[in-house]
Amino acid sequence: MSRDKLRISAFIVALAVLTGIPALAQVTFQGTVVSSKTISVNAPFGGLVDAIDLRKGDPVRIGDPVATIRTTKVFAEMDGTVSGIFAREGDQTEGITERYGAVMYIEPVNRYVVSATTEKAYNSSETRYIHIGERVYLACTKDGTHVGTAVVTNIGGESSSGSSSGESSSGSSANYTSYKLEVTSGDFYMGETVGIYRDSAHSSNMRIGRGTIQQNSAVAVKGTGSVLKMHVQVGDTVERGEVLFETVEGVLDGLYAMDNVIYAPMNGIVATVEATQGSAVEKNGKLITIYPEEALQIAVKVSELDLKEIHEGDRVSIEFEWDMDGTRQVPGVVSSISRVGEERTDKNSDAEYTAYVDFAPDDTVRLDMTVSVYTKGDGTDEEADEENLADDAK
Repeated sequence: MSRDKLRISAFIVALAVLTGIPALAQVTFQGTVVSSKTISVNAPFGGLVDAIDLRKGDPVRIGDPVATIRTTKVFAEMDGTVSGIFAREGDQTEGITERYGAVMYIEPVNRYVVSATTEKAYNSSETRYIHIGERVYLACTKDGTHVGTAVVTNIGGESSSGSSSGESSSGSSANYTSYKLEVTSGDFYMGETVGIYRDSAHSSNMRIGRGTIQQNSAVAVKGTGSVLKMHVQVGDTVERGEVLFETVEGVLDGLYAMDNVIYAPMNGIVATVEATQGSAVEKNGKLITIYPEEALQIAVKVSELDLKEIHEGDRVSIEFEWDMDGTRQVPGVVSSISRVGEERTDKNSDAEYTAYVDFAPDDTVRLDMTVSVYTKGDGTDEEADEENLADDAK
């Protein structure tokens, strides 16, 4: 703008003040920071809430932890090697178990078991009484070259046999006990017959029975719910007590890896907290609601007498009340003005309407803050007004 135009504009503005001619003046409205919507953050699966540390009014950034939902951890019951995994993350364990018998299988470290009885035990009361958990010694009956150790893992019921096979046999019918062993050391052939002793010298008077070497069956590992996270792969060596996989309640959507931590999907402010630590949530149950940062607006009450001073699309300046020096002004745009007035408490009062102003909030902005909104009656900026006045003066 030229100096001559500035002088003319200034003259016209001064003249308008002195003569009472209406001039385009700045109009101030009082407003409040509000949100146009809330977004809920829901549990993707059911379970108990392990942790939720947010409170109403807390700021959140995208990716911040919202809540942790407890999982059910399935542990290895013995040392061994994972020999088969039939479930993937996202699968329901019940369906997999029905089809394959288990979620996964573990081949025990101890490869052999022995099905044994006391039928060939030395004929004494001590050798016919088996103790579960006791350590015993094995030797093959063919030539004694295959030896090892075992532990009694199961004791079955009594069976009847036509002969007693201790050092002295009466040839009469006798009862004997069946039991199971797990071989803890030694190499044997499948189907090989072994004698079972209470001493490492394999003394005949310490023999407690005879049995057959068999393959130790893979152990089936089952679960309940849906697999959230798999911790092992086929071929992995695991130790007793090691976590194999984690499950959660309900059905997961799709076969994909997830976490039991739920994260904020956007920047914003916590509007409500619906869950508490230890509470149960169902799938799609609400955890929190968020006022999205991009949904923050300024709500301005406009008297019907002032509607001519503000229009949709007007560019405005926003000044926060806490900024006493007025050094921080934020630009905004009037996005909409309600077509329905507020309910009146006094029928004789002027009707009021709500105008909404969009702006770009930063970390200092909080809901319910009070602001002053400055606008022009015709929606133009000050320089454009001066140019119009100067043009009119020509």
